[in-house]
Amino acid sequence: MSYAFTLASREAAQPSLSPNEIVPLLIGATVDEVERELVLQTLARCDGNRTRAARVLGLSVRTLRNKIREYSADGIDVPAYCENAAG
Repeated sequence: MSYAFTLASREAAQPSLSPNEIVPLLIGATVDEVERELVLQTLARCDGNRTRAARVLGLSVRTLRNKIREYSADGIDVPAYCENAAG
């Protein structure tokens, strides 16, 4: 698919966005790709706190955990919980 090539070239050009950036609108990306970016950005903004990220996204913690497991299996780096940032 041309969508996968387009997203792969964007990911190569932009390693990862900082938590202070807005989730980009990925023209030509699939809904799954946009969802993944939203989940990863929310986790980064929540300093890896899955409970807080799930609440912000309107998901159950179990659903978020399953998405994270799927992303990790695909070789995608998922923001880890950062204890120092809490508070």
